[in-house]
Amino acid sequence: MRKFLTINVIAVLFAMISSCSKIPVDLIVRNVHVYTVDDAFSVAESFAVKDGKVVATGTNEYIRSRYEAKEVHDYSGRYVYPGFNDAHAHFYGYGMNLLQRANLAGTRSQDEIYAILQEYHAQFGGDWIQGRGWDQNNWPEKAFPDKSRLDELFPDVAVYLIRIDGHAAWCNSKALELAGITGPVEVQGGEVVVKNGKPTGILIDRAMDLVSSRIPEPSLEMKGKALQAAQKNCFAAGLTSVTDCGVSREVVHLMDSLHRSGELKMRINAMLDPTEENFDAIVRKGRYQTDRLMVNTIKIYADGALGSRGALMIEPYSDDPGNSGLQMAPQQFYDDICKLAYDNNFQVATHCIGDGANRMILNTYGKYLQGENDRRWRIEHAQIVHPHDFNLFGKYSVVPSIQATHATSDMDWATDRVGGERIKGAYAYQQLLQQMGWLPNGTDFPVEEIYPLYTFYSSVFRIHHDETPAGGFQMENALSREQTLRSMTLWGAKASFEENLKGSLEPGKWADFVVLDTDLMTATPHQIMEAKIVATWVGGEKVF
Repeated sequence: MRKFLTINVIAVLFAMISSCSKIPVDLIVRNVHVYTVDDAFSVAESFAVKDGKVVATGTNEYIRSRYEAKEVHDYSGRYVYPGFNDAHAHFYGYGMNLLQRANLAGTRSQDEIYAILQEYHAQFGGDWIQGRGWDQNNWPEKAFPDKSRLDELFPDVAVYLIRIDGHAAWCNSKALELAGITGPVEVQGGEVVVKNGKPTGILIDRAMDLVSSRIPEPSLEMKGKALQAAQKNCFAAGLTSVTDCGVSREVVHLMDSLHRSGELKMRINAMLDPTEENFDAIVRKGRYQTDRLMVNTIKIYADGALGSRGALMIEPYSDDPGNSGLQMAPQQFYDDICKLAYDNNFQVATHCIGDGANRMILNTYGKYLQGENDRRWRIEHAQIVHPHDFNLFGKYSVVPSIQATHATSDMDWATDRVGGERIKGAYAYQQLLQQMGWLPNGTDFPVEEIYPLYTFYSSVFRIHHDETPAGGFQMENALSREQTLRSMTLWGAKASFEENLKGSLEPGKWADFVVLDTDLMTATPHQIMEAKIVATWVGGEKVF
């Protein structure tokens, strides 16, 4: 009996010593398949979190034996990925869309839009009707609309409707009147479309500013609500980081304030609009960085969009022989921005769709970068690149920032725009990846939908959600599953100089992660479309 008691006492003492020797942490996640996205692309079963950062990853037994936490989550074999990072979006603008613009995305006819606008105005009233999301390529007639029906429905209310890509607007006469547009107007980097000497109501690229500048500025309270509305939807989609492409000093300060108050938890890489106010307040003072906010980039535009034929092409459009698109500003503007950024160690990120825009900006960057470097200047979209120009990305260490859903959104009509030869250099993600060995991926929401799972789907399969066309679109430029996951996590962090802080689930990095019910590394296209976000965590805090 005494021997039996002695054995029990020893066992209890051993258990107590073992328990006392465990390292206390805040959170343990166990019984999962963790794609850490480290250099080896290793997979773990469990990980521990302390002070918002990953402490260790490993097997269930290893983490259980070494760490203890009051908060333990067992996800029953589900799949964990680093928090998704949308490397090119319009976060603030998306939030404003949610609060004060009619949603016209996915509409299939002008009549459908008119019905939405009438319902919207009946509900909200006001002196302006704003909307976003129309795309004439989805209508039976596939031609730009005019203002005639808008004038009949809303003779005394200004109407301003932004095209899905953000590079054209459809207005009524009241809106044009407020902007003083009664006939042809010359606009650098834009066009007021006219017919028989009269404006049709369509404004392209920089011409949009003529009307948008007349729209009353939303209140600071409204802007804060917009950021929080955007955050809610992004967390539900599995996003923990976004790059907001083009904001003002005021919005940056608002983001910072909401981060400090705890109302905004989304990690944001905020790119600045090219204004003197932004240059004086931020750029000339150097990089601004907190745990949740990075401000280190000037965002500019070289051209417009392919859908509205504003993309700058070396040769004219195949379906519009007299048109080569638009260069948004004189060459001196791009030189001035690049010099300012270079002198203040800021990044430059330039919107380039057409092969003419990509060539012009690559050569402009080259004048300042001169060779290999770690400035990480970016070309946003890099959508159509001339075969002779791909090597310039590697030569000057320029980062191509892609949005894979653009390929699947455009593939049904893009060949009509540029022809069978030029399309070979379009949406060439594998070819772009080879230049630097990495590239960030995003959505450009609200141009596309915010869901990173759609990005994964389009990157790997290059098909519509109904799994057409058979065989996929230019599959030689599809990304592998591993490349795609890296592009949505670690490479997005690298593009904003934050790869040592986030983007993979490794010790010392923020515990930003998303839990899915689906293994993206093996799932079929249908399974990925049906995948569910189980939970989203930022800094060890569950936010969805």
